[in-house]
Amino acid sequence: MTNLKMTPEQASRMSMAEQHEWFRSVSSSRRSLLRGGLVGAGTLAVGSSLLAAPAQAATGSIAGATAPAGASLLAAAPRAAGASVVPFARHIAYGADPTTSISVTWQVNAVVTNPFIRVGYSPENLSEKIWADLSVLSTPLADIAAVDSVPLVQPAAIEQYYVQARVEHLLPGKTYYYAVGHDGYDPGSKSTLDPARSFTTAPSGKPEFTFTAFGDQGVTYDAVALANTIRAQNPAFHLHAGDLSYANASGSGLITNSYDPRVWDSFLAQNELFAGSIPWQAVVGNHEMEPWYSPDGYGGFFDRFAQPTEGQAYYSFTYGNVAFLALDANDVNYEYQANLNYSGGAQTKWLTRQLAAYRAAKNIDFIVVYFHQCAYCTAEQHSSDGGVRATWVPLFDQYNVDLVINGHNHVYERTDPLRGGSVTTAAPIGATVNSVTYGTTYVVAGSSGESLYQFPVADTYENNVDNVAPFSAWVRSSSGAEVPETVDWSRVRYTGYALLAVDSIPGSHGSAPQLVLRGVNEYGVEIDHLTIERSA
Repeated sequence: MTNLKMTPEQASRMSMAEQHEWFRSVSSSRRSLLRGGLVGAGTLAVGSSLLAAPAQAATGSIAGATAPAGASLLAAAPRAAGASVVPFARHIAYGADPTTSISVTWQVNAVVTNPFIRVGYSPENLSEKIWADLSVLSTPLADIAAVDSVPLVQPAAIEQYYVQARVEHLLPGKTYYYAVGHDGYDPGSKSTLDPARSFTTAPSGKPEFTFTAFGDQGVTYDAVALANTIRAQNPAFHLHAGDLSYANASGSGLITNSYDPRVWDSFLAQNELFAGSIPWQAVVGNHEMEPWYSPDGYGGFFDRFAQPTEGQAYYSFTYGNVAFLALDANDVNYEYQANLNYSGGAQTKWLTRQLAAYRAAKNIDFIVVYFHQCAYCTAEQHSSDGGVRATWVPLFDQYNVDLVINGHNHVYERTDPLRGGSVTTAAPIGATVNSVTYGTTYVVAGSSGESLYQFPVADTYENNVDNVAPFSAWVRSSSGAEVPETVDWSRVRYTGYALLAVDSIPGSHGSAPQLVLRGVNEYGVEIDHLTIERSA
């Protein structure tokens, strides 16, 4: 029983990789990848045929391939009849190129044979089949702090089954329909009543579009309400800035944290109505560090959320004239240090190259960066992180990043534009600011469902403006200390559930391209409004 052999104090002196290695040495839990078909076997083809011919499926038994370094193996699980296993928790994300690729992930409650996705141009014609991959996450019951009642008869481990399919060579700006299944459960048959979902690839060129963003969601009725608010904005996609399910309730990256992996089931089912058709582009937060599954703690996250680059927690993509960079701030933050510098600087080097390339690209106007821990926030719980500021903010200044979005603090807060940590101009609600001249705007949108935090001063938001003189907050130092600082950059503060919606309007006929930022609370009421434009 692993938790009885390690104390939180002992765990706090170990890195994530060291905790995982310790867990492997004492646990009989095993994890393995099952392959229901050849990886990438079915791909969409450009032309009159929707799909290329699928390759032959594998047997569906446990793969005999050698596990990658740091992974563990899971013995074959008993199999339920395929017809009795109903897929759930569908969610989608963009692949490497949002104009041509989509990844679909779903869950089943038992091992299935030959999982697949059917894709077509209409819900009545899903004849094309792409094989998918099934993975198993196994968590010893002894390591679980159950959030619900526990039955008298219990397994030795909780096993969760996730399926991923990558659909490529799609057409830009096209709506497709899909359904998922496996041997014994075929959504293309009349006996299976499973309605098709849809997704739309990114269009080519520079379209107008809307995206939404928030972090720190959890499984609550406020999380459900705010997810409904996403749908009301009709976004092309949604950015999730980390701390998704709170299955790891403590979130400090220790193997002694309170953890119930079944909370992920509730979280994914809660969001399926939205995430099954709207791409959710997620990043990890501190609550996604789960030492049980891999040396970096992200093995579970990667099985649950397909990444454009497999096994990498940071990535980028473009949509229209906007470049988006998704980062893993666990690598640089000073608060929870289990994964501090786990990439050995590789992520920051990658970030530097990506920022330079996007800023030099003629078809890109705006750069948006999002990650979990906050560069600039005044909420009392976590406030600002000095590691993020020291490592990444100079790069944001150097490459003139237009917008940074964070979670972590369960509030909504927006800064005035900043450069070098200093305010360059006031940006009251309703203002228009030129990011070329004035620098980066930072937004914390971390109040999407979990319990709210507090500011040290009064809220100030649309129709309730309370301009407070500079006030005292703090920033986390490398030693973990809370270092006081005087803040004059906090423009909008809202203690309530809210998201950020952004309308991208490309420039035309001499007008400058714009990002129109709107803070929207769970009732659909606007609490903030700012226009960022780029003009020389």
